[in-house]
Amino acid sequence: MARTGRRPGPSTTRAEILQAARHQFATGGYDATTMRGVAEAAGVDPALVVRAFGGKAGLFRAAVQWPWNPADVVPAVAAGPKSTAGQRIATMFVETWEHPEEREPIITLIRSAAAHAESRNLLNQFVTTQVLVPIVRTAGFDRAEQRAAFIAAHLVGTGLARYVLAIEPLASMEASVVRDVVASVVQRILTVPLP
Repeated sequence: MARTGRRPGPSTTRAEILQAARHQFATGGYDATTMRGVAEAAGVDPALVVRAFGGKAGLFRAAVQWPWNPADVVPAVAAGPKSTAGQRIATMFVETWEHPEEREPIITLIRSAAAHAESRNLLNQFVTTQVLVPIVRTAGFDRAEQRAAFIAAHLVGTGLARYVLAIEPLASMEASVVRDVVASVVQRILTVPLP
C-alpha cells in the first residue's frame, strides 16, 4: 500500500483540522478557503475533513463555534414580507442572546476578536458571509453588505450593552421591549437609502 504521508485520525485530529481551518478562514476569508487546503494544512486526508464536518459551511461553523447552524436559521429569518424583516432579525438576535448557552460562545468570540486579529477576521467573515448578508440579500434588500455591517454594529452594541456591561435600564428590560426597539432600528437600516 502506498504511503501518502497523511496521519490516521487520532483524537487530536479534529482539533488540528479546526486550528488549520480557523487560520485559513481568518487569513484568506471564506471564499478563498478550501476543504483541500485545510486538510493539507492539518496533514489529513480531505475525505476525513468532509466526513467530519459535512462541507465547508459545517467546517466554518465548527471553527467559529457559533451556537446554531445558519443553514437552519437564515432561510426562516429571511422569508416573509420585507416590512417585517427587522422584526424577524431582532427576534433571532434576542432569542439567541437571552439563552446563556447560546450567548456565551458569542461573547467569548467577541472578547477574543477584541484581542486577536485572527479571531476578529474569523468572526467578521462568519457574521457577514453566513448570517447577515444572506439574510439581507435573500429578504430582497439592496446593498446587502453595507446594510449587514450597520445591522451587525447595532446588534453587537446592543448585545454588549445589555448582556456584558449590564447597562441599566437596558439590562433589566423585558426581552420583548428590547426586541421591539431593535426591530425598529434594524428595519430602518434595511430601508434607509444608501449611496
